[in-house]
Amino acid sequence: MIQLRDVRFRWNREGPLLLDIPTFKVEAGEKVFLEGPSGSGKTSLLNLLGAISAPEHGSVQVNGTDLGQLTGAARDSFRADHIGIIFQMFNLIPYLSPLDNIILPCQFSARRNASVIKRNGVKEEGLRLLAHMQLNDVVNIGSPALELSVGQQQRVAAARSLIGSPELIIADEPTSALDHDIREIFLKLLFEEVANAGITLLFVSHDASLAGWFDRRIKLNDINEACSK
Repeated sequence: MIQLRDVRFRWNREGPLLLDIPTFKVEAGEKVFLEGPSGSGKTSLLNLLGAISAPEHGSVQVNGTDLGQLTGAARDSFRADHIGIIFQMFNLIPYLSPLDNIILPCQFSARRNASVIKRNGVKEEGLRLLAHMQLNDVVNIGSPALELSVGQQQRVAAARSLIGSPELIIADEPTSALDHDIREIFLKLLFEEVANAGITLLFVSHDASLAGWFDRRIKLNDINEACSK
């Protein structure tokens, strides 16, 4: 699902080298825990894998497509079709309802929209994900996302990433706003959805106690040679 070869990245030509990764691979369906301290290049790597940025050098392949060879518009289209992202700051549309936020990817991806329609219908699938994330009360209240608690917003963002069963989900600190009990419930629900749809999960966190949930644990410093230069 993910294959990096000789990847180097910096934000500008005069800036420091942030990523220097000879090789990195994640198999389809694998659930990988990626950890690293602040400044280790986590955000840069996620931007590359999420088709937001392009590498300075090397190959970033996701689901068999070399993202560095795509135009910016083509990367946007690829991301909409194949990648779900749980952003650390959620990136919800504040004036939309939780349901409207969740089904938003279906408006940008014909592939994911068709997948949802085939399975359940767009609104019905959005309601199912809300219920599965234990947010039924939010639907009844009809609150805009702006009025939700931080923990509720985080679960809405997770449900949005799941709709339409993208092949890859990238989760950036998705449990940072959850207390211990809600975190355990959230992880259980997330893993159930990922397993049922055969989705590959790359989960980034500084909380090493979560690593036991995953098939594999990777420290970014171990694959990023820029950290030792």
